[in-house]
Amino acid sequence: MREPGYALNEYIGRHAVQADDITAFPLAAMAATLDQAESGDTVPPLWHWFYFLPVAPMSEVGSDGHPKRGGFLPPVPLPRRMWAGGRLTFHAPLKVGEHARRTSTIANIEDKTGRSGRLVFVTVQHTIEAGGELKIEEEHDIVYRDAPQLGQASAKPVPAPESETWRRTMNADAVTLFRYSALTFNSHRIHYDYPYVTQVEDYPGLIVHGPLIATLLVDLVRRERPDATLKSFAFRALRPTFADQSFTVCGKPSTDGKTIDLWAKDHEGYLTMRATAVLA
Repeated sequence: MREPGYALNEYIGRHAVQADDITAFPLAAMAATLDQAESGDTVPPLWHWFYFLPVAPMSEVGSDGHPKRGGFLPPVPLPRRMWAGGRLTFHAPLKVGEHARRTSTIANIEDKTGRSGRLVFVTVQHTIEAGGELKIEEEHDIVYRDAPQLGQASAKPVPAPESETWRRTMNADAVTLFRYSALTFNSHRIHYDYPYVTQVEDYPGLIVHGPLIATLLVDLVRRERPDATLKSFAFRALRPTFADQSFTVCGKPSTDGKTIDLWAKDHEGYLTMRATAVLA
């Protein structure tokens, strides 16, 4: 007899290849969203997420705004899907005008039971190449969760460290979330549909994209070390951040300045994301 979950495990090793042209508009649009000037023809770290976007027809979009389950990703039978984290290695920057190719592979699937019920973690490996050169290697963690149960206790939040050397406090409103969703062609309703996110997914408000917070952590490094080159970056989402509430991105470089401990905290001081950046 096959073990439970075998249908999902059969997706391990599945490949998909997608090509894209590295154009200038997404970079200008993101710079405008962050109220900053972005010059040059180099794609900043993590801004490659504006390319290789999945374009699902409306007939193939599920009730949550995501493409329906199946296809490249396994058909996980759980209603809530989030970007849980990732690990990236930067070999060379992507440049505007390049024709790039991304190869994606389902690397691992884990079926677990946690405090909030069943959890399925899917890890996707990406390699991005352009001009015959390896540019970026990435591992992308996706978590699928059960629907919330009435009266279910939330996980106890963890206070964020207070030892930061760098910090920047900001507020992501609905317009910011709309712009980031548009740039990433992300129609997940938790980021723009208030009745849906509060009544169906039982969150108290619109959720700030995890990749946006990760990008702001990297942006903090770029602001504080503008001449440094990012070699690798790893991040893990721990708790949702909600729109129209202040949050803070923080950093603390190591003694040699090469490794930087990064984290984000919400308006109550609770830890929402943990990350590590390594400079070349």
